[in-house]
Amino acid sequence: MDGMTVGLIWAQGRNREIGRDGALPWRVPEDLARFAARTRGCPVVMGRRTWESLPERNRPLPDRANIVLTRRDGWRAPGAHVAASLREGIELARQLADPHTGKRPAVWVVGGASVYQAALDEGWAAVVEVTEIDAEAPGADAFAPALDAAAWKLTGESPWRTSESGVRYRFLTYERRG
Repeated sequence: MDGMTVGLIWAQGRNREIGRDGALPWRVPEDLARFAARTRGCPVVMGRRTWESLPERNRPLPDRANIVLTRRDGWRAPGAHVAASLREGIELARQLADPHTGKRPAVWVVGGASVYQAALDEGWAAVVEVTEIDAEAPGADAFAPALDAAAWKLTGESPWRTSESGVRYRFLTYERRG
């Protein structure tokens, strides 16, 4: 949208699990560090439930404009901007992107599952950053969308690593074809 890169970023288990009971199903500090490094200085767009799942001490996510999507009239998120739709949220992010950082303006969609799917369905995402977790999350209730191989090309793949928490993981980068 308007020369701004829209990216999606998530961590998923073997079965594309991304959440359970409003929280991440595993602890992989290296994933959180990558998330912070990728999104720092950029606006982030998230659904209301994703906002509410963040520990209070981390709301709003520091060093980035936080945009929360909700259709609830009058709902407020202290320290964040509120938008009624993904389109409105991305437009707001475009306005808030800092052109003085020296890097191409980017906005990151950071959850949840329905927001990721909407960004893919609308064709707005240009890049998807995935931390693949070598674990299953029984009882998971949120899942990452499947990326269509005809539309997405794997352009980056780290080797498998073992987290300080003992969980194996790797980083994958996908870019939209054409």
